[in-house]
Amino acid sequence: MRGCRKTGHLLEIADVELTALDADPERLSRVEDNLSRLGLLSDRVQMVCDDASQPKRWWDGRPYDLILADVPCSASGVVRRHPDIRWLRRENDVANLSHLQGKIVDGLWSLLKPGGTLLIVTCSIFEEEGGLLVRNFLKRHKHVIVEDAPGLVFPEMTADGPGQDGFFYAKLKKAAHG
Repeated sequence: MRGCRKTGHLLEIADVELTALDADPERLSRVEDNLSRLGLLSDRVQMVCDDASQPKRWWDGRPYDLILADVPCSASGVVRRHPDIRWLRRENDVANLSHLQGKIVDGLWSLLKPGGTLLIVTCSIFEEEGGLLVRNFLKRHKHVIVEDAPGLVFPEMTADGPGQDGFFYAKLKKAAHG
């Protein structure tokens, strides 16, 4: 679950207990700094630096109602704001990232209680990091209800210049078993 803005926004709009999880200590430190600056750090927030695909290492065993999985991606949907992305990516990056995304969403899925929701978000417009990621997930997991979500959102230009970035969203609900 990445993203300083998303974490802060969740705490601003909802009375929730929140686990901010990131494998990168520097990124997690930025999240913590931003939450502190916004006055949102409290005992409701747990900061965890670890691998989302390895929950046995960090998870306390309490199932989650909702998980926002802002998974690492190629950032193809934000290339207009970060044009250097085109030159920083290698040919196999998308395949490697898609594999990592699959491991992360599999690990996080196991933490949801029945009836819980996993929201998968990427800032990519590539099929491997969106629709294909979800189709492969559905092949590996039972008891999944695919709920309405925007799916693939392409970047757009407005009369005033660049508009929204490109993203992919999928909302998956864990059905009650048997």
